[in-house]
Amino acid sequence: MDCSLERIANRIKQASKVAIVTHMRPDGDAFGSAFALSCALAKLGIDNRVCVESDVPSNLAFIKGLEKAQKQLPEACDLIVAVDCSDEQRLGALSDSFLIAKRKNIDTVNVDHHISNTRYAKYNFVRECSANCMNVATLIEYLGASIDKNIAEYLFIGLLTDSGNFSHDDVTEETFALAAKCAAAGVDVRYYQYNLFKKQSKARAALFAKTMEKTRYYFDDRFAAIVITRQAMTECGADQGMTEGFVDFPLGVDSVEIAAAILEVKQGQYKISLRSKTYADVNKLAGTYGGGGHVRAAGCMLFGELEEVLDKLSYTVSQYLES
Repeated sequence: MDCSLERIANRIKQASKVAIVTHMRPDGDAFGSAFALSCALAKLGIDNRVCVESDVPSNLAFIKGLEKAQKQLPEACDLIVAVDCSDEQRLGALSDSFLIAKRKNIDTVNVDHHISNTRYAKYNFVRECSANCMNVATLIEYLGASIDKNIAEYLFIGLLTDSGNFSHDDVTEETFALAAKCAAAGVDVRYYQYNLFKKQSKARAALFAKTMEKTRYYFDDRFAAIVITRQAMTECGADQGMTEGFVDFPLGVDSVEIAAAILEVKQGQYKISLRSKTYADVNKLAGTYGGGGHVRAAGCMLFGELEEVLDKLSYTVSQYLES
């Protein structure tokens, strides 16, 4: 059922052991939401663990504390809180444990900001906003925990990454208000902006150049696609975490309305990241393939040979471009 953050806070305060989970291949907003909430619960004396199926990606490895995430749900937890996760399957390897817990009548909570959210928990709060950390910040206030520097740093990471460094069209006064609160708590704004958006290794720079020089354009240059293969990553000494933000570059081309980054996860499997500039709803586009996200930023998985994937994706994209 849908309910308020105040009600969710009251349920959390009744728990003795909480598992906080988020989506597979977590980004800054996923980790930021999870660890900000975890720190708040620790301040209140509530035992909790952050659980994520994936390793910390290389682009977030500089953030202290993320290595504490566990890959399995703790035994005997009496509440599971999912943050920044639109559906159960996005939990990846933790999805089975989540479903088993539900069957055992362990209470579940879902706090998210994706328009594609399926309301899969017992208690659901879904509100579209720049970053789910905005929802978590309000939840922390209802819990009665003060936002100290440590919590503020995690919240700020989520704000920065999901708002595209405050560049997306869902950035509002509320987004900046929380950023100001984080700065007031002592967050080093320059440090996080540099490490998340400017700093890069030689390997990432090489992969970026190799990828962008082969950008493909379709439909009078209104759709741009980049392909990141495992071979290219190996040749450059790069990894998947280094590809964060690649999709934003082709979107910056004047004529482009939709951009896609096609990342080879393994042979025959591709992770598709989609962005749009002004009017195209990439959440609906991704939904064609079982994915989702936001109107201007979404993702999905496609399977098959690369050229087949490109043909399939470009045909679907054509349905979302104005004639």
